[in-house]
Amino acid sequence: MGTRTAAEAFDAKAGNCLSLVIMTAAFAKALDLSVTYQAAVIEPMWSRAGGMHVLSGHVNLTLGGRSTGIRTIYDAGEHLTVDFLPQQELRGLRTWVLAEDTIVAMYMNNRAAESLVRGNVNDAYWWARAAAVQDPSFSSAYNTLGVVYLRHGDWQRAEAVLRNILENEPGNVQALSNLALALGKLGRVEESDALHRRLAQIDPDPPFHFFDRGLAAMRLGDFKTARDLFAREVDRDPYYHEFHFWLGLASLALGNIAEARRHLALAVENSTTHGDREFYTAKLERIRSYSAP
Repeated sequence: MGTRTAAEAFDAKAGNCLSLVIMTAAFAKALDLSVTYQAAVIEPMWSRAGGMHVLSGHVNLTLGGRSTGIRTIYDAGEHLTVDFLPQQELRGLRTWVLAEDTIVAMYMNNRAAESLVRGNVNDAYWWARAAAVQDPSFSSAYNTLGVVYLRHGDWQRAEAVLRNILENEPGNVQALSNLALALGKLGRVEESDALHRRLAQIDPDPPFHFFDRGLAAMRLGDFKTARDLFAREVDRDPYYHEFHFWLGLASLALGNIAEARRHLALAVENSTTHGDREFYTAKLERIRSYSAP
């Protein structure tokens, strides 16, 4: 789907949470309403594309009263939080306020990551650089810049920018992982291995850990183990389409037609590209004709 501008999200009537927040904020500002941006504490949502693991967060916004031109006047009853998560997931959702500069930096950083997935390293560099300039405290922009340098073969620059992150955030798993790659490329194998050992202690079950083990089990024909491993990934991220797709295939191989249909339908529902949606839909149509055991 990609991160759309306000106009693009409005025209498409769809977008990720950041695009929809930007669109809503544009409407609110046109109505002279105050806007407060917020990040939400949710389970990490990972995806994998273009050989990269991509971490997605969640944002929403709260609209206040109409501005008088001197100050904004409102009371608590006039506050309205706009969120694009399903209603049942909003209960107890914890948030913290973000500056508008950070929201803009998030948009630029998303565009950088999307450029990397397409293999456009030059565009990715300029988007990531712009994000870091927009909000110098937004560490994700520097991590993306580090990945840009890795993709471009600038190992020493990658090391420098990633170490800069770790000076302020020594436990940043993404920066540690990317730094381990950079050190390996520089031939500093012992330092790289030490970081990998540290990562294994911090995060023994990294993103796609159970998924990759599930794929290995599928190749061996151990469909029960594969189903259980894919189910663990679905528990960690119930909205990632590929987890549901493979859980559906494992269920199908075990003869559980109803479960296979359910997870294939969820793969279709959560797919993010036209190609994925068509592929999952075709598979779902094929098994809809199967008789349940």
